[in-house]
Amino acid sequence: MQSYEYTAIPAPLRAEKNRALKTPGERFGATLAAELNRMAADGWEYLRADVLPSEERSGLTGRSTVYHNLLIFRRAIETEAETVLLPAAEQLPDLREPAPESVPTFLASTTPGLAPRLSAHSDPGSAPRLGPATPES
Repeated sequence: MQSYEYTAIPAPLRAEKNRALKTPGERFGATLAAELNRMAADGWEYLRADVLPSEERSGLTGRSTVYHNLLIFRRAIETEAETVLLPAAEQLPDLREPAPESVPTFLASTTPGLAPRLSAHSDPGSAPRLGPATPES
């Protein structure tokens, strides 16, 4: 799965001066494009623009909510999970061989062929007796 890292930068507040562009909209568009191209040169992909609130101090004890225009960028990061190399088939153990006869019973139940067959009809004397604890005499 692809993983990303994100960054947010403030959007430009005013256009930079450019004598070749006549209208304020053209100048602001060129300023915004220059910022997007600067981030793209570092490998960041433009994702979206957001307006987010921020509570800031106003005066000595007051607070006010100010809204900031942010440009959100992301870029892919490589994780080690994507580059895991699996061992060759000849290096894997052969699990089809039967286990030796001296396998403890708790391991034998996980090994195919050595586990006893389970049945709904079991010997009634093989289960422990349940009930109140009594002292041994």
